Amino acid sequence: MTATEVEQTALFVYGVVRADAEVPEIPGVAGAVIHTVAHDEVMAVVGDVDVSRPVVRKADLQAYQQVLDRLAVSGPVVPVRFGTALPDATSVIDVLLADRPDLVELLDALEGRSQMTLRARYVEDVVLAEVVADDPVIRDLNERTRGLPEEASWADRIRLGELVARAVDRRRQDDAADLLDTVLPLAVEHRTLRGAGLDHVVEVALLVDHDRREELEQTLEAYAEAVHERIRLRLVGPLAPYDFVGTT
Repeated sequence: MTATEVEQTALFVYGVVRADAEVPEIPGVAGAVIHTVAHDEVMAVVGDVDVSRPVVRKADLQAYQQVLDRLAVSGPVVPVRFGTALPDATSVIDVLLADRPDLVELLDALEGRSQMTLRARYVEDVVLAEVVADDPVIRDLNERTRGLPEEASWADRIRLGELVARAVDRRRQDDAADLLDTVLPLAVEHRTLRGAGLDHVVEVALLVDHDRREELEQTLEAYAEAVHERIRLRLVGPLAPYDFVGTT
């Protein structure tokens, strides 16, 4: 490697782990094998990147997440904001690791825990049929506009859309509350995440003790069986605790 090449290289930072953590030699962003920069009780997991290559590709984000999720399997990890790159090991220590007792506290709080992300979505045709069947005003407007040209029923169609959206939102609040009442007792912490779309019910990040993960999965399997005709659930994890560490 030439001096010019060294000057063009920076350290992409994935996250922070304990200084005694076992870090596997796995590829990260741009295929570069990860390594570490240690300081006192903690160390940063990093990888070499070419500074002339923007780290913005979908594959880069996937590689970043794969590294962190792999680290989370064997011990606590504090993810660092995606895209963070520093010039060298000294900069990593000075900017990220030095005088950071909060990192040790975070790692202690995350010990034996991981993130599970739960997404719930309506079967759209089913929930729409429900609101039409349950609301006589919506049902009447739906029947009145059926088969009419758009220009001849424009006002009614707008009102119908507004009424349906409100009715679905009321159901969403009730269904989300019921689901959260079921799962939150199994989590140490949770973060409600932003969702979009008519079929959105709720998306929530759960910080779960490892010894309760199986109970969570079994609870959700039973819940999914009970609501599968109208709601679909998806549980993703274990993951690194992306939604529980702020913007380190």
